Amino acid sequence: MRLPIAVLALSLVGVPAPAAAAPTDAFVAAAAPTGALVAAVVARLGPSAQVNVAARSTAQWGFGTAVRPAAAREGAYPEGWLFVARRETGIWRVALEGEAEFATLSAAASILSGDERRTLGATKASRAATEASSDRRTGMRLPFTVGQTWRYTGGPHPMNGSVRSSIDMAGGDGRVLAARAGLAYTMCRSGKGWVRVVHDRGFATDYYHLEGNIKVDGKQVAEGAFLGNIGNDVSCGGRSTGRHVHFSLRRDGNYVAIDKYAFGKWVIVATGGSYEGAALHGSKRVAVGGGLYNYGALGLTQGVVDTDGGTTLNRRSGPGTGNAVVGKLADGDTVTIACSARGTRHTGRNNYVTDLWNKLSDGSWVSDAYVWTGTGAPVNGNCT
Repeated sequence: MRLPIAVLALSLVGVPAPAAAAPTDAFVAAAAPTGALVAAVVARLGPSAQVNVAARSTAQWGFGTAVRPAAAREGAYPEGWLFVARRETGIWRVALEGEAEFATLSAAASILSGDERRTLGATKASRAATEASSDRRTGMRLPFTVGQTWRYTGGPHPMNGSVRSSIDMAGGDGRVLAARAGLAYTMCRSGKGWVRVVHDRGFATDYYHLEGNIKVDGKQVAEGAFLGNIGNDVSCGGRSTGRHVHFSLRRDGNYVAIDKYAFGKWVIVATGGSYEGAALHGSKRVAVGGGLYNYGALGLTQGVVDTDGGTTLNRRSGPGTGNAVVGKLADGDTVTIACSARGTRHTGRNNYVTDLWNKLSDGSWVSDAYVWTGTGAPVNGNCT
């Protein structure tokens, strides 16, 4: 389902608010001119926007969710944002997720919890260089119970626009769980259907079509926390023809292509058109319609052995093929990396050529060409 991509680089819109008492950072619901705040958000997104301020507004600050609903048809999905607003000289200044000002205002907004100020106020520039866009480590599991196998019902496809940010899954016990710890928000004004979890390292995940979902406004949830059940809910628009979860990936406030990111130790692969694709665990390939076993999250200093053919991988006593073989690893094994160094050059899947070698937690070495980590850089520093 698709809509045109929202253009977020709009100038900030100011909407006059009625006279109010002197601004205060203390939470006083009665002092919040929410009508003018809602009008300011609608001015950003258009008259169809659903704006949910809930109780998160004061005379000076406003915060909530805003959704541009989708048409009730196949191929349409809603667009949604968290927003933060500050009232200055009688004017509401509104910023949406994905805009630089959103982080600036969030970091200062007393209406937000300390966790929210730290997470929502973190800018891309403030994070480490190892979190560049080429670094696809998520630290996430699949959004259901570890050890269960669910059907991979839809390959990479959009949440909106043309970016194939989402996959569909169904089956198991039907309980949709948080892929990683974070701050959870209910997006639709109805409180139904759509939960967003904002994680660390600039990531967020969306879970749509839920039934019996939790209703939250910035609650901290742990990895594996219950969010709702697979369903057909379309409170914010679109269409669903079978109970499932529409699982989407966001980064730095925008949807990103889910291709080549890993969840539950499966690397998502986009092929053909929307809803087509596969998933890789080492050399094991599962096409849409197959089952995905949830192995749990891949740690940020871990990797999955991928020999690009299913053979075993030699462990060596040093970083290069001139060193003795001290053991073997099976394709699909999980390894923990202690540090990395340069050695002999090898070519892995998709013509990935590298001379990087990883020293494992047991002291042996393997070529990074045959270990999927999500980045071609050292994941735990260089060996000294």
